[in-house]
Amino acid sequence: MTGPTDEPDVADDAVVADDLADGAAHDVSGDVPGGEVATTDGPDDEADFEGPRRRARREREERRAAQERATAIENARREAKRRVAGRPADAPKPSARGLIRGLKALMWSALISVLVVGAGLLLYFTPIMSARVMAITGLVTLTQDEVQQAAAVPTDTPLLQIDTDAVADRVATIRRVASARVQREYPSTLRITIVERIPVVVKDYPDGSHLFDRDGVDFATAPPPPGLPYLDADTPGPSDLPTLAALQVLTALRPEVASQVSRIAAPSVASITLTLFDGRQVIWGTTDRTDEKALKLGALLTQPGTTYDLSSPDLPTVK
Repeated sequence: MTGPTDEPDVADDAVVADDLADGAAHDVSGDVPGGEVATTDGPDDEADFEGPRRRARREREERRAAQERATAIENARREAKRRVAGRPADAPKPSARGLIRGLKALMWSALISVLVVGAGLLLYFTPIMSARVMAITGLVTLTQDEVQQAAAVPTDTPLLQIDTDAVADRVATIRRVASARVQREYPSTLRITIVERIPVVVKDYPDGSHLFDRDGVDFATAPPPPGLPYLDADTPGPSDLPTLAALQVLTALRPEVASQVSRIAAPSVASITLTLFDGRQVIWGTTDRTDEKALKLGALLTQPGTTYDLSSPDLPTVK
């Protein structure tokens, strides 16, 4: 007993039988000029009718036609089986290898993301990498305890929870600190690098001597270092123009000349005067061409005199 799936095979067999019969009939007959049908009575008659080249061409055509018929029959059989099975003829087959590769990539991406998030949470909320050591560099007059108190970082705080910018701002509130930099150094170090202010001039006040740096900042009240020049200015500070002009002159002097200055007076930006330890005076004038004046002053001081006028650097005088 046969099922529905056997019917296409029977039909295909009938098609094959008909094709074979047509091929046999074609083998024994051929077209001749004038439309007449020639019959072959024997090998001699056939040899007289067509030459070797025509016969070879005919055989090639017959073989090609037979191959095409066989291919068409096979395609028809496959199409009939697909129709019986109810599957679309042109349904593309999914690529199993590409699907597996995509699933593997997705799985690895998800695993790496989970590991990264887990590691970040572990480091952020646990003291595995915490600030157990505070390394402070750049200290000159400040002490490590002063900087630690200003930083205000509790011990064993996870490094990832420390706001380095906020710590640097707190350390910079110390008057002697010109700048501060805070860095995390894993696994357990918080490094603070500071630059202290360097006194350039000193000014006496009722409460003592105030030290000023090259920016005019009053950063300390303490006895001045030996040889530090005194500043004569009405309202010294980082926004006072005469003060800034005097500091510009001092920082432009060559070291061997700057070490001889005991006092600098700046009642205005246009009348700056230097007084040396030996009592000689230097009339500087304005800050125009300051570098040129500083270069000429070194040679001018080798000449005997008490007053050296550099207000006009083109015509310096010695009295």
